[in-house]
Formats: sequence, C-alpha cells, structure tokens
Amino acid sequence: MRLVSLLPSATEIVYALGLGDDLVGVTFECDEPAEARATKTVVVGGRDTRGMTPGEIDGYVRARMAAGDDLYTLHADALATLAPELIITQDLCRVCALPSGHVDEALAHLGCRADVLSLDPYTLAEVLATFEQVARASGVPEEGRRLTARLERRLAAVAMRVAGRPRQRVTVVEWVDPPFGAGHWVPDMVRAAGGEPVAHRGGRRSAATSWAELAAPGPDVVLVTPCGFHLDGAVEQAAAVVPHFPGAAVWAVDGDGLVVRPGPRLVDGVEAIAAILHPDAVPPAPPGSIARVR
Repeated sequence: MRLVSLLPSATEIVYALGLGDDLVGVTFECDEPAEARATKTVVVGGRDTRGMTPGEIDGYVRARMAAGDDLYTLHADALATLAPELIITQDLCRVCALPSGHVDEALAHLGCRADVLSLDPYTLAEVLATFEQVARASGVPEEGRRLTARLERRLAAVAMRVAGRPRQRVTVVEWVDPPFGAGHWVPDMVRAAGGEPVAHRGGRRSAATSWAELAAPGPDVVLVTPCGFHLDGAVEQAAAVVPHFPGAAVWAVDGDGLVVRPGPRLVDGVEAIAAILHPDAVPPAPPGSIARVR
C-alpha cells in the first residue's frame, strides 16, 4: 500500500509498524527516522523557524492564524504524482500539521481517491489506540496489536517500579513565551511515570496561561518540554523558567523526541520522566534526552 504521512508522529508510527518501504510521502518536519525526510518525497512545506525565539515563533503563528492563512503548504502536484492509497493526517492542532479538511479539498480538486485517516488523540490511551488504527487502515492489523502490546508492557514495567512510592508534584511547561502548560496526553505521561501533574489540562488542548498560575500549585519538579525543540532548545529555554519556580527542581526534556509528538516514543518519554522522579527505582534516561537545569 502506498502511504503518505502528513505529520511527524504518523511517520514514526508507520516505521514502527514496519511499513517504511510503503511510505512514499512525508512533511518537511518528518525527521524521525532521519531516512524519512531524506529518502521520501516531501509533500508538505512550511517556514523554517530555526533561529527564531519562542516569542517570535508565537508572534508569527498568531499573525498567520489571525489573517486566516495556513502555516503549512500542501504540494498538491507532488501528492498527485505519488498516487497514494492512504494519507494519514490530523485535526488535533492547526499549529502542528495540516488539517484533514485541507487534504480532502486537495484530493477532490486533483481527482485522487486515496483514503484519509485523521489521528486526533487527546489522552495517552488514545495515542496507543491510533497505532492500531494505522495498522488496520494499512492492512497489517496484527502488527498494530504487537506494537501496542510491546509498549503497554514497558508502561506496566514502569508502573510496577514506581508503585507505592511518594509522588512529586509536577508542572510541565510546553512553551515559554507566552507560557503554556501542557495538555493532551502529557498529564497521563506524568502519572504513568509516578508523578502528580498540577496546573494542567489533561485530555484538552494546551492553552496560554501565566507564570503565576503555573507556579500556584507549588510543584516539586518542573519539566520544560518545548514543542518543536529537542534537548538543546529545551535547556536554553529553561533559563526563562527557573526564576518563576524558586522552590522546584527544573529539568529540560527533549520535547519533540519524547513528549509532544503522539507516537511510539511517548513511552520513551514516560521512562525518561520516571528516571527524573524516581532515579533510584528505574534505569537512567538515555544521554541527550533530559538534563537538570537547577
């Protein structure tokens, strides 16, 4: 089956299911695994925000959305040339990827008959369920069940190691200018790692807030996991976070790799967070995934 992924997490899911050879189209942000962007046709482009500050990126996004403009560009001709049978997209976040409605409009205009699968999970359990959705739609349902079972066993192993231990209060900062507390599946990840999430919107979209609101519950640990950034960016941005939480330990986490993309690596994220909260009970996180800032 000829597959096109219009979001990075779907690309990761496709490869985790062993369908990398069936993938023919990706987005300019599909960097995991690295071969996806290097060897597949890029059918969605967008602005390269490297070198921009979080405030500049936020201003750019708000200006584009206020003007009714898209943040991403679908290369329709390239998509048509690929003749996909299944296109995987989303409606979860307009800032993160092209909405499925735009894809439907483009397919109608081009006369393409590909199926469109929209992945829109809001909880960790729903993220795991999307792996089987993709597997079924791709004709390999058993691979989806196997992948989900492997990840659930890893989550169960973490749960066993942290069971009965004191739970630290955790605030997760998803963006620093303006501040965003993490929503969606992130509070579930904190709980799965043996922590107690505070000041969050579990199962709902992330939203701008204030430093005072994020600090009000008095977290013991603050995780800085900026959307669109890996560990280096998280460490740099954590400098803006430290003054707002004088009594908390502040950690930087590879946001794109471990937290914000709803793919298989969220389980890596749970394990990494558990290593922060319960270092004497779980194995250490891999190098390059987390760093203590204070």
